[in-house]
Amino acid sequence: MERETGLVAERAQIAGVLVRRLRAGMRLQTDSTVIYGLGERYAGKLSRAHLAESNDYNTYMIDGLPLTPIANPGDDALRAALHPAAGDALYFVARGDGSHEFSANLEAHQRAVRRYQLHRAEGYRSTPEPQEAGPP
Repeated sequence: MERETGLVAERAQIAGVLVRRLRAGMRLQTDSTVIYGLGERYAGKLSRAHLAESNDYNTYMIDGLPLTPIANPGDDALRAALHPAAGDALYFVARGDGSHEFSANLEAHQRAVRRYQLHRAEGYRSTPEPQEAGPP
């Protein structure tokens, strides 16, 4: 969850999706693992060719978890992993403002992908805007 969202409020939801996918025997299909597997070859835009490339971190191609963790999880990610949110969502897609749309079925997910990914507006962000620190 550390690399899937910068929004603490979404981490348990994403953990719930990942747990449900694993329990259902589905592939995780998370972009962050693919990006990690690409290493320095990742130039900021993930392509269909990247998703079809075989490596130990491409969760579009492999079953189960990647070979190793892809990040050092923070406290919020660890809490989310220990307490995944209940629900029926099996999919999520970045909205472009740092948040995600969650879907329970493939049809709804594909609509969300068309809405948020295929016609990206200028200023699209996969992570939330950095928050300014308040006074000490």
